Amino acid sequence: MRITSFYPVLMTQDVPATAAFYQTHFGFITAFESDWYVHLQSATDPAINLAVLDGTHATIPEIGRGLASGLLLNFEVEDVDAVHARLAAAGLPMLLALRDEPFGQRHFITRDPNGVLIDVITPIPPSAEFAAQYSQDALPT
Repeated sequence: MRITSFYPVLMTQDVPATAAFYQTHFGFITAFESDWYVHLQSATDPAINLAVLDGTHATIPEIGRGLASGLLLNFEVEDVDAVHARLAAAGLPMLLALRDEPFGQRHFITRDPNGVLIDVITPIPPSAEFAAQYSQDALPT
């Protein structure tokens, strides 16, 4: 099997508000829009995609209909401090304060209007203990 694309689809009750949240705060633009589905694409990298779907839409099997839950979206960014300052100033809740982790991340966690957790990350060098656990080509620098 050759995968040609992969992206998360968030099921929600409010498609327009959820799409607007990711457009406003994370730089997505609309690639496709209907009243029940919006396909978003990063304004700077068309390979980065996110979709928003009405969780009650008929195309979803009844057993799978609902809302996004138990989900954490990771956004790796060049400057986590700048993103943190911008999102905090915009009033987004900071559920995990900006901090450095020994496993190789400087990050914070906020959430979207549906309660989906968003982890905003800039890779940093890990501690020696954690560095030993990375494959050589995946080691953050």
